[in-house]
Amino acid sequence: MPDTPESLTEAAASGEASLPCVMVFNANDPSGAGGLSADLTAMSSASVHVMSVVTGAYVRDTSEIHDHIAFDEEAVTDQARCALEDMPVLAFKVGFVGSPENLSAIAAITTDYAEVPVITYMPDLSWWDDMAIETYLDACAELLLPQTTVLVGNHSTLCRWLLPEWEGDRAPNPREVARAAAVHGVPYTLVTGFNAADQYLESHLASPETVLATARYERFEATFSGAGDTLSAALCALIAGGSDLQSACAEALTYLDQCLDAGFQPGMGHAVPDRLFWAHDDDGEDEAGTADSSSDSTLDADDFPLDTTRH
Repeated sequence: MPDTPESLTEAAASGEASLPCVMVFNANDPSGAGGLSADLTAMSSASVHVMSVVTGAYVRDTSEIHDHIAFDEEAVTDQARCALEDMPVLAFKVGFVGSPENLSAIAAITTDYAEVPVITYMPDLSWWDDMAIETYLDACAELLLPQTTVLVGNHSTLCRWLLPEWEGDRAPNPREVARAAAVHGVPYTLVTGFNAADQYLESHLASPETVLATARYERFEATFSGAGDTLSAALCALIAGGSDLQSACAEALTYLDQCLDAGFQPGMGHAVPDRLFWAHDDDGEDEAGTADSSSDSTLDADDFPLDTTRH
């Protein structure tokens, strides 16, 4: 008889598992920019074992997403249930899963593991059909957000979704975005890409009551694909590894900053984060001390101060 969710979680906490196990629901990205490619490399960098559930596949290159092919919900459920009966899970990450039916299947699974945190990442869906976007977002708000521990997304993406009728002279601030997410049951929201000034972007960890943490970064000149998947995957892995939310956010944002700093352009389109920057030989560093930039971007997890890097 398979272990229950509770017994598997207890086994993981007791140290029977050699690495924390994390389950990811996401689409395959053949360009390697985001999707499961980002999840696997980012989470492995944080020393967790990744249980990857393929929910579909993008048809894309590094320039744009041309299409998406979704798996049916039974295929998603069967993949997840089979792995979960064998291994303890300490966190879930949900990326783009392609259909309301898949969202429903995933919500049913996470409900069975109510004590396990769920990190939900909402990417930009502007490449998709308008009706498909509306149906998907409505299903996500109704089915998955009530199960979500931390919602991660770009400021503009979350505002268009959660505050579509906003009429203020200014853009919603991170706490207002978090309040809109809390209406659907989300306790914490990590809002990225908030325009602080022409030169800077900020990320804010917020609850409906307050902004818990802020980090500021200078803008990169390059346009990246896969940054959001990378950040949310790292955050999920660090939480599974035992870090508290504030420390996990600090480390995940620092990790993303270093991935982007080491990013590269593999094709003719956008740049891609180098999620394995730490594994490369240091001999190729320039005399200016590229590696030293990591010390500028390291955040103090104790108080998560406003931080500036030099990109």
